[in-house]
Amino acid sequence: MPATLEGQLVVAISSRALFDFEEENQFFEDGDDRAYMALQQERLDLPAKPGVAFSLVQKLLAFNSDAAQPRVEVVVLSRNDPISGMRVFRSAKHYGLPIQRGVFTRGESPWRYLRPLKAHLFLSVNEADVRQALNAGVAAARVYPLSAHASAEHPKELRIAFDGDAVLFSDEAEQVFQREGLNAFQDHEIAHANTPLPAGPFKPVLEALHRLQQDASSGAMRVRTALVTARSAPAHERAIRTLMDWRIEVDEAMFLGGLAKGEFLREFEPDFFFDDQAGHIASAAAHVPSGHVAAGIANG
Repeated sequence: MPATLEGQLVVAISSRALFDFEEENQFFEDGDDRAYMALQQERLDLPAKPGVAFSLVQKLLAFNSDAAQPRVEVVVLSRNDPISGMRVFRSAKHYGLPIQRGVFTRGESPWRYLRPLKAHLFLSVNEADVRQALNAGVAAARVYPLSAHASAEHPKELRIAFDGDAVLFSDEAEQVFQREGLNAFQDHEIAHANTPLPAGPFKPVLEALHRLQQDASSGAMRVRTALVTARSAPAHERAIRTLMDWRIEVDEAMFLGGLAKGEFLREFEPDFFFDDQAGHIASAAAHVPSGHVAAGIANG
């Protein structure tokens, strides 16, 4: 029988999100891919430094260590060339990351390979690739390569934080806010408090993490999730009722009423945070690994 990823949480990640290739990327950005390839080949035996999403990947793969069947698959999906891909695999091996699969497209957008992978999540530093993935119905975020790296305080706990509107939920309510302002938004959410919000692009990711959390209940690794939203009372109720309708629990919920999210995320210490608002990402990235979800009316 052919190999299958059925039943696993599948995460596709670019090489620059996983490893720190910012120095090497200067050659690539200058359009000199031959110089880039030569530099990567020269550094084949030099492990790349961990990148912004390294902790996330390391902890995700740790869920397989005590499992009879793999629960998580991480695939490198990269605009890098195959020679540079060799360094990616060697660096992964150096750090003990059991990554076996990769697709390297030498400058071409790799997003189309998300479909045969049946990926739940795509992380990349390339905004165009992220937008194409989101348009194709795959949860995706642009990783900020200069974000703070994850805390080492929770080695046995995968911590993920999500914004609500346009990330976990649709941007239905955000559209009201953008068109008519805060008071209309609050009135709309009070009137629809018992009506679950439509799903946003990251609902399948939260569902997959929820399954992973349940499957790993007796294992060494744990999952802890947080909803970190600019909503406040009384608009909080619709968000909570939506999660209840989905039969998904989050461990923490922060209804911040427009306060900057960065310092709250610093205290939660996630391995990654997802938000659709560039301003919130700028606040968060100073403290935690962060990714911009270019979805919804705010990113039109």
